[in-house]
Amino acid sequence: MFVRWGHVVYRSRRLLLLASIPFLALAILGFEVGVSPNFNAQPPVEAGRALGLIDRELPTLGNSFDLIFSSRTRRATDSSFRHAMQAALGPLAHDRRVISVETPYNTPAGLARSLVSRNGGMALAIVAAGDSHDYSALRGEVHSPSLMISATGDFAVNHDINTYLNGDLARTSGVILPLALILLLIVFGTVVAAVLPLGVAALALIAGLASVYLLGRLTDITQYATNLDALIGLGVAIDYSLFIVSRFRHELAGGASVEDSVGVAVSTAGRAVFFSGLTVAIGLSGMFFYQGVYLQTMGLAGAVAVLLAVFCALTFLPAMLAVLGPRVNRVRVPLVGSTAAREGGFWHGLATWVMRHPVLALVPTLVFLLLLASPVAHLSLANSDIRALPPQAPSRIGSDVIARNFPGAGQNDIQVVLDYPDGRPLTPLRVGYLYDLSQRIAALPGVRQINSPATAVPGLSRARAVAVANSGQPLGRQIPAIQTAIHQYVGRHIVELDVLAHDTIQSNAARALVRSIRSLPPPSRGRLLVTGNTAFDVDAIDYVKVRTPFAVGYIVLVTYVILFLLVGSVVLPLKAVLMNLLSISASFGALVWIFQDGHLASQLNFTPQQIDPTNLILLFCIVFGLSMDYEVFLLTRIQEQYRRTGETREGVAMGLATSGRLITGAGAIMAGVFLAFGGLANTVIIKEIGLGLAIAVALDATIVRGVVVPALMRLLGQLNWWAPRPLASIYHRLGLAENSSLPAEPEPESGLHIVAR
Repeated sequence: MFVRWGHVVYRSRRLLLLASIPFLALAILGFEVGVSPNFNAQPPVEAGRALGLIDRELPTLGNSFDLIFSSRTRRATDSSFRHAMQAALGPLAHDRRVISVETPYNTPAGLARSLVSRNGGMALAIVAAGDSHDYSALRGEVHSPSLMISATGDFAVNHDINTYLNGDLARTSGVILPLALILLLIVFGTVVAAVLPLGVAALALIAGLASVYLLGRLTDITQYATNLDALIGLGVAIDYSLFIVSRFRHELAGGASVEDSVGVAVSTAGRAVFFSGLTVAIGLSGMFFYQGVYLQTMGLAGAVAVLLAVFCALTFLPAMLAVLGPRVNRVRVPLVGSTAAREGGFWHGLATWVMRHPVLALVPTLVFLLLLASPVAHLSLANSDIRALPPQAPSRIGSDVIARNFPGAGQNDIQVVLDYPDGRPLTPLRVGYLYDLSQRIAALPGVRQINSPATAVPGLSRARAVAVANSGQPLGRQIPAIQTAIHQYVGRHIVELDVLAHDTIQSNAARALVRSIRSLPPPSRGRLLVTGNTAFDVDAIDYVKVRTPFAVGYIVLVTYVILFLLVGSVVLPLKAVLMNLLSISASFGALVWIFQDGHLASQLNFTPQQIDPTNLILLFCIVFGLSMDYEVFLLTRIQEQYRRTGETREGVAMGLATSGRLITGAGAIMAGVFLAFGGLANTVIIKEIGLGLAIAVALDATIVRGVVVPALMRLLGQLNWWAPRPLASIYHRLGLAENSSLPAEPEPESGLHIVAR
C-alpha cells in the first residue's frame, strides 16, 4: 500500500504541490469563519450541577468581575470618594450588557461593610454581566481622574489567561522556528533539506489552528487548545518530515532513482509516520473519556493537529522531494550532517556494547529512571486556581489586594444547595428542614459561619419560622428583616446556604468538611448538593480517578494493537508500553520536583502549588503517544536489518546505527520545541505540559532508546519477534509486513512464528 502510494505521489507531484495552495487558502479562511476558543460548559459533577442551579436561579451571584477603587488621601466614606467612584461607574449603569453593579453605597449595611477595606482607603464594586467576552469593553468604560482602579474576578481572570496564552504562542513561535532550523541544519547538513520540515510544519500548524477556530463554531473549545495544537503540531510535523527527508536522501546516496527514493521513503519512513501518527492520535483520544471538561476539547484539538501533520508529511512533502530530487542536498553546511549512517559510529558502538553487557547497562539505567520518578511518591493533587497565572498578572494582583484588605475576602466559601424540582422551597416542612440542616452543619468541625434565610434574623427560632410559613403568608413579608436573605439565597426551586470554613480551599480538612456535608440526609422530595472551590477540588480528583483506568486501558490496548500491526510481534508492543510508562513516570516525578516542591520557581516565574490532576492526564495521553514515535522509527529500522540478517544482535546494532543519530536529532528538536513552550510560557498549565513533555522526550530519545531498548532486546533474543501462529497469519494476510527493500520470506513451519523472517 505505501509503496504504491509513494509512486502515485511521484507521478502526481506537481498536482499535489498545486493543491497545497488551495489547502493553505482554506486553512486561512478557517480563521475568518471560525470563532475564538472558549469553554463554558460545566463539568458533569455534583459541584458543577449545583453551580448551574445557582447561576440559573440566582443570576446576580455569578458571571461578574470586581473593580477595586483606591485613594492614598481619601477614605471610602468621604463624599468626594463616593462621587468619584459613582462617576467612574456611571457608564456601566447605562450599558445593556450589565445586569447589576453593587457598591458600598447601594447595598444593605451588612454587605456594604464587606465592600470597604479594613483601613477604609479602598472600595469594591461587583459588576454582574451576561458574557465574559464583554469584559474588555466594559472594563474600558470605567475611568477616574482621582481614583486608582484595578480589576479581578472571574471575567478578569479569563481575560488574563487568554491574553497570556496568545502572547505565549506568538513569543514562543519566534524562538522555536529559528531553534528548529539550527538543529535541522546540524542533522541534515544542507539548507534545502533543513527548510523542508519547517515548511511542512508551518503548513500543518496553520491548518491545525484553523481547525481549532472552526471547531469553536460547533462546540466549546478551551482557550488552551490553540497552544496545545501548536505545541503538538509543530513537534510531530517536524519530526515526521525529518524522518521522511532523511530516508529519501539515504536512498539517493545509495544510487536509487528519484522515483524509487520517494517510493522507499514513503514505504518505510512514511509507513512509520502513519503508524506513529495513529499512536499519538490514539493517546490524545484517551481524553475523550473525560466528557464535559476541557480535557476532551484538548484531546480533539491535539488529535486533529497530529492527523493534519501526518497528511502533510505523506502528501505535500514527498511531492516536494520528487520535484527537488538531488537538489535536496544543495547549500551544504560545513562540518555537519551526513546522508548515510556509519557502521562504526557512536550509536552502533553503543548498541554493540550494551548487547555485550545487557544487565550491566540495564540495571543502573533503570535505577536512574526510577530515581527521577521517585518524587511521585509524595504527589499532591488539587484543582488549579488563580496561582496558575504569573504573579504579575493584573487579575492576580487584584485578587491578592482583596484577600489582604477586605473583610471576609479570601475565605473558603462552600455553597450548599437544596433543590426541590416541584418548586415551593419555603413550605413549612422545608423551612424546618432548613433550620435543622443549618444547625447540623454548624456543628461540623471546621465551620466558622453559615449564611442563609435560617440565620438572617438573630434569635429567630425554628418554631417561629415554621409557624409563619404555616400561616400561608410569605416568610419575607411576615418577617421583613429576612426579605434580603430570601432574595439572595432563595430561587424558584432552590435554597442556598453559604458555609464559611476555617480551613483553606485545598486543605484536607476542607475536603473532609465537603464530604461530611454531602453525607447528611437530603430533604424529602429534594436533593442536597454542594459546590464551591473545595467541592470542585474534591469532584475533579474523584472524576479523574474514576475515569483514568478506562482511559489508560483504552490507550494501552489500542496502541498495543497498532504496534502489532506494525511489527507483527506480541512481545515488542508489550516492551514498548513498559518503556513508555517508564518515561512518563520520570516526567511526572520531574513535575512534582519542579512545580509542587518549588524548585526553579524563581527561574520559571511561578508559585509552587499542588499538581492539577487534569495536567497529569494531559501529559500521560500526549507522552504515551509521542514516546511511540521513536519506538516506531527504531523498530522499523531494526526490523529491516533483522529481515536481512536474521540476527537480533546485528539487527539492533545496525538499526540503532542507522536511526540513533536521527532519533536523537528529532528528539532534540521536539524537546527544544516543548522546552521553549514550557520555559517561556506564563501560565502554569503550559509550563507543566511543555517541561513535562521536554523531559519525557529527551529521556526517551536518548537513555530509553539508546540503552534500555537494545539491552532488553538482547535479553529477549528471538522472542522479540514471536507471535502465535493465528495472529501471525492475520498479519501476513493483511499485507502489513510490507517492506520495499526486501521480499517477504516464507513462513517457518514451527508452531512459534517468527514474523519478521
